[in-house]
Amino acid sequence: MRVAVTGAAGQLGRALVSRLGPRTAWSGGRDELDVRDPAAIARVLDRVRPDVVINAAAFNDVDGAEADPAPAMAVNAVGAGHLARACRERGAVLVHVSSDYVFDGAKREPYAEDDCPRPLNAYGVSKLAGCLLVAAAGGPHLIVRTSGVFGPGGNRIKGGSFVERVLARARGGQPLRVVADQVFSPTYAPDLAAALLALVERDARGLIHVTNSGSCSWHELAMAALEIAGMRVSAEAIGSRELGAPARRPPYSVLANDRARAAGLAPLRPWRDALAEFLRGNG
Repeated sequence: MRVAVTGAAGQLGRALVSRLGPRTAWSGGRDELDVRDPAAIARVLDRVRPDVVINAAAFNDVDGAEADPAPAMAVNAVGAGHLARACRERGAVLVHVSSDYVFDGAKREPYAEDDCPRPLNAYGVSKLAGCLLVAAAGGPHLIVRTSGVFGPGGNRIKGGSFVERVLARARGGQPLRVVADQVFSPTYAPDLAAALLALVERDARGLIHVTNSGSCSWHELAMAALEIAGMRVSAEAIGSRELGAPARRPPYSVLANDRARAAGLAPLRPWRDALAEFLRGNG
């Protein structure tokens, strides 16, 4: 199996390339392949001829997308559609990674794949549009929604993943104020990468939710990271309105993983266990 990975500079992309090893037919970040450019996509796929393309490329600036939705729509939606059509024309399977932010959080129990999406922000709209365009292209595809990804090599613009930013602020003696009214399932990039490849090997198709087990708020995640890191620092729990972020987030976006289990994927370990492993490797 020859696999191409877009968005390979990010935390999920890096984990995928590491996991794939010699099965990586090609990998690259935005500098190597701009998914907004269909001609560039065609050139790469014609040269590499992969069996599977995993699209980990994404515009992840949620608040930035609220101010200017165009870049998010170009990458998360239109770019995903370009990839899907190019894969269909060449007989390659497209694995596309989506987000829990397609939901509004009103349900207050884990969301299943068939639940109706109602995104609250422009980023969520762009991710939902990407899913629809991938499915509409008509080629073989697997869409995996996930939640709160963390791991090595987090967002460079933001200064790393949420966990890395929390620890950096704590080490710098800066005050910590973290939202406590948004509940989700933190997901470790290496665990997600392993799950994606396991689903590919099982010829899974359609829409599947994959997250680490359990759920928490951002404040609970921050406090767990501080505790595991051995830092006696407290973080103030605040509400979303106090944070004053431009984009609304779902108050509850935990994803049900029943369909993943039905496809033969073992439940991913609890998020706290994955967090401990991450911090051991980044201590």
